[in-house]
Amino acid sequence: MTGLSQKTIKKNIELSGIGLHSGNMVNIIIKPAMPNTGILFKRTDLKENNLIIPNVYNVSNASYCTTITNENKVSVSTIEHLMGAFYGLGIDNAIVEIDNQEVPILDGSAKIFVEEILKTGVKKSDVPIKIIKIEKSVSYTNGKKKISIKPSKLSLDIDFEIKYENSLIGTQRNVVDVYKSDLSKIYNSRTFCLYEDVEKLRSINLALGGSLENAIVVKDDEIINDEKLRNDKEFVNHKILDCMGDLYLSGFRIIGSVECSQGGHLLTNQLLRKLFKDNSNFSLLEVKEKVVPNTFINRAHLRSIA
Repeated sequence: MTGLSQKTIKKNIELSGIGLHSGNMVNIIIKPAMPNTGILFKRTDLKENNLIIPNVYNVSNASYCTTITNENKVSVSTIEHLMGAFYGLGIDNAIVEIDNQEVPILDGSAKIFVEEILKTGVKKSDVPIKIIKIEKSVSYTNGKKKISIKPSKLSLDIDFEIKYENSLIGTQRNVVDVYKSDLSKIYNSRTFCLYEDVEKLRSINLALGGSLENAIVVKDDEIINDEKLRNDKEFVNHKILDCMGDLYLSGFRIIGSVECSQGGHLLTNQLLRKLFKDNSNFSLLEVKEKVVPNTFINRAHLRSIA
C-alpha cells in the first residue's frame, strides 16, 4: 500500500451502457470529490432524497448483484464492479451521478472503469487515508459456503475458491494481495452464468440486459461466446473482483486476510456485518507517515481514530 494519502480522479468520466438485470440504458458521470467524502452515488433522475452511500448496512439485496438503498427507499444496484475498480486503484473519494437504478454492466468486468480512471488520472491530496485493521478472526458460514477474515501485517489477501458441478468451470482457486499483486486479470474478468440458468433469471426479471457482449455463458463443457476466456482463472477471478467491491462497502481499505469458499455478495456482506458488531474485532486507523515500513503495523506510525 504505497499511496497513503486520499485520492480522487482528476476530471469527470462519462460512461453509458445497459443495466445487466434491468435491461435499461443508463448514463453515469464519475466526478472528483473532496477528501473525506468517500464514495457517493447520486440518482440524477430524481430531484430529492437521491443520495445513496455505499455502506455495509445499506445493502438491501445481495442476490446476483449488490444493491444499496437509502432511508427513502431509493436504490442503486450492480455497484460491485465499479466499487472493485475504486478499491483496487485506491480511489477514496468520488461522486457517481447516475440517471437510472443500475450501474451499466459494460463488458461484464471492471476493465473499462479501470481504463477510464487511469486515462483521466488520479489526484492525490495531503489528507491521510484511513484503514481498517483486523484485530480478531471472524467467520461466517451458510451451509457449504464459508468466509472468514483474520489479522494480517500489511496486506489485504483474498483467497477465493469456487466449486461448480459444471465440468468446464469445476473447482477454481486463486489468491491475490490486493495492494501488491498485478490486478489486471481480476479487473478484466467477466461475470458468468450457466446457459440453463438464463431463462430462470429472466423469468424473475433478472439478466434482462444480459448478452454475450457482457457475460460469459457456459453451456455444458463449452463457452458459447465468440470471445473465450481472457485468462485461465477468469471465473474465480471475477468472484475476487466482486469480493473487492463488496469489501469496499466497509468505507475504507482493509488490512486483513480473507478466505472464502463458494461465497458471493451476500456472504461478504454478512461477514462485514458480523465483523462490525464487535468493536474489538477491528481498529480504525489514520496513517500519519508518508511510508509504512514493510514490517508494519506498528501503532507508533498510526493514530487510532476509533
